[in-house]
Amino acid sequence: MRPENWHLTEDLDEFLSRAGDFLRSRPALHTVPLTVADALRRRGPHFYSSEAPLYGVLDDGTVRAALVHTPPFPPHVTRLTAPEADALAARFAGLDRPVPGVSGPLETAAAFAAAWQRHTGTAATVRLRQRLYRLAELTVPEPRPQGRARIAGLTDRELLRRWKTEFDADTGHGVGTDSAAWADARIAEGGLTLWEAADGTPVSLAGATPQTAGQVRVAPVYTPVALRGHGYAGAVTAEVSRAAREKGAAEIVLFTDLANPTSNGLYQRIGYRPVADFAVYEFRGRGLQKQSAPEPR
Repeated sequence: MRPENWHLTEDLDEFLSRAGDFLRSRPALHTVPLTVADALRRRGPHFYSSEAPLYGVLDDGTVRAALVHTPPFPPHVTRLTAPEADALAARFAGLDRPVPGVSGPLETAAAFAAAWQRHTGTAATVRLRQRLYRLAELTVPEPRPQGRARIAGLTDRELLRRWKTEFDADTGHGVGTDSAAWADARIAEGGLTLWEAADGTPVSLAGATPQTAGQVRVAPVYTPVALRGHGYAGAVTAEVSRAAREKGAAEIVLFTDLANPTSNGLYQRIGYRPVADFAVYEFRGRGLQKQSAPEPR
């Protein structure tokens, strides 16, 4: 596998014309590039950063893999063999472009991190291990907390902005992004659901991406620290999942942090089943600044 087999572009349409069928062939595993490309089409190429996104397709006559890189987040790659990861590392090493880390399926991320160190001498450390889950049969958690779910609207903007900032601080996701712009975009899409307590106070939040290639990704899910332990996150996640299924989504997926046994147990009780493990590596050296973890976009 040669580095030149990796075709890189800043043109989203060109990327999708090359990689669209490949990404749609496994929509659950490819949820990140699918949803990020869809978000950039709707929100514009500079929603996440003033730096242009970069897209990549591994094509030796057959499309074998794809990547999206939206700074300040690390490049996210689909599954690669070790030789394919080495070819990508060599291709990136020849660019005048910071590579703060890598995100992707567990073995792929490890292979790229090792290849990157060989090509650049830059050390890599695991920053986050994640598990991708797919909804099987939805089970509403019992006992169900009092209250109801509702779609977040413009009057919730300040609350959403504040909760996004708190979520970022808690998890390290999305650091450096504009929480107000994020709230505006998600409100416009109708993509955020709040769980309200019986007195009408919002107590938890779950988001869902717009459906693309038949799949929806639930993200983010957040309950303020003082309100945890009452079943609010399970209730609002179940409601978002139910709504996505009723709207015709064939695949409903979400990521969890493997270091958080509470969330992993919760989602399995709701009906989510493991699909694959992912990892985020952070690279140090060559003047790189601290990266952001993949955002629940």
